[in-house]
Amino acid sequence: MNTNTKIKAGITGGAGYTGGELIRLLLMHPQLEIVFVHSKSNAGKKVYEVHTDLLGETNLSFSDTLSDNMDVLFLCLGHGESMKFLQANKIESRIKIIDLSQDFRPGQSAGENKFVYGLTESNKEKIKTAHYLANPGCFATCIQLALLPLAQHNLIEQDVHINATTGSTGAGQSLSATSHFSWRNNNLSVYKAFEHQHLKEIKASIGQVQKGFDAALHFIPMRGNFTRGILASVYMKCEKNADELSLLFKDYYKESPFVHVAPFAVDLKQVVNTNKCFIQIEKHGDQVFITSAIDNLLKGASGQAVQNMNIMFGVEETSGLRLKAIGF
Repeated sequence: MNTNTKIKAGITGGAGYTGGELIRLLLMHPQLEIVFVHSKSNAGKKVYEVHTDLLGETNLSFSDTLSDNMDVLFLCLGHGESMKFLQANKIESRIKIIDLSQDFRPGQSAGENKFVYGLTESNKEKIKTAHYLANPGCFATCIQLALLPLAQHNLIEQDVHINATTGSTGAGQSLSATSHFSWRNNNLSVYKAFEHQHLKEIKASIGQVQKGFDAALHFIPMRGNFTRGILASVYMKCEKNADELSLLFKDYYKESPFVHVAPFAVDLKQVVNTNKCFIQIEKHGDQVFITSAIDNLLKGASGQAVQNMNIMFGVEETSGLRLKAIGF
């Protein structure tokens, strides 16, 4: 791509959490221009009237119509809505599509359009030539990044045990009983134990790296009393020692600008507001214990979508994504 020519992007579902994060990132992207933000329920409103922190950053207004004057279309719609949207709206074949819902991920039907799975750290070569891309789920991203180096070496032979806690933004912007402040604050709860929808995605993706993979994934998702981030704890039997595992992980991620093997205990605040994933590895007896942390709205959604767009258009992978963690 000519680096002097800006990528023109359209966004649907721009009023939600992932849409808002995507707008923030793209406004600061040096090689991109947002040409429209689509939202039927907010048509005519200024973007900053919904995402109030963007006052002074943009005068864009939400639109209830689509424009063909774009190179890439981001779908920030609810699960099940992206497929309906593409069935109801004819998008020119030259326009690339990045879907942030689960509609076209591994294990799902992609219909006539063949979607490439957008987990950069395992699928970069296919992403480079992708026209339609399915952005991974937030839990799926955090957990797969903890497992990929083991899968590459066919080391996932025993049951895998996973406990992962996500912030309230993972439930979306629509108010529900379990995302209401008075219920969520000072609270912690398990939901969808052993049957979370991301399990299918994780198994399909890991199976592409480790052929014949059939180990059980025992996944306990939890709701945290914080707004954003995912902290996952993963453990399983493994014969390799801690030093061998650390080298294995560092080698796997040596070309990955956003995934880092930490020499210290991993905390959410180290990665929130960034596109990074921090991983820590420990060995306890015959068990390998892996901690993985990401921001669910960035590396787990909108940041990863921008990272994938950069790769699809031949732009520097980190462009627009050099973000600082909140720290305190």
